[in-house]
Amino acid sequence: MDIESYREYCIAKPGVTEELPFGPDTLVFKVLGKMFAATGIESFESVNLKCDPEEAVRLREEFPAIIPGYHMNKKHWNTVLMDGTLPDAFIRELIDKSYFLVIKSLTKKQKAELEELSRD
Repeated sequence: MDIESYREYCIAKPGVTEELPFGPDTLVFKVLGKMFAATGIESFESVNLKCDPEEAVRLREEFPAIIPGYHMNKKHWNTVLMDGTLPDAFIRELIDKSYFLVIKSLTKKQKAELEELSRD
């Protein structure tokens, strides 16, 4: 997966915005203001994705290309190395899980707003 495919996949989801809150080198994707994915722009070497804590540990044990979240809460975030060892379909699945984890944490009002955006 290259950075353009990654970006297109993330930004296509309902309610998603892309931002540079940590400076011009880190691209962050948020759903209704809550971050679910981040990556370096200059060197697309890894992506940070939110993950269920139990699954995060299991994934790290199973896949060498998945490590504790770099500069993130390591309980809730994994860094996925974009070294070509993980299939693109699997990376998209991890992005989806991150996105849906964040949606689960939204308020009722935000979920209704997202539902509206999904219909458009």
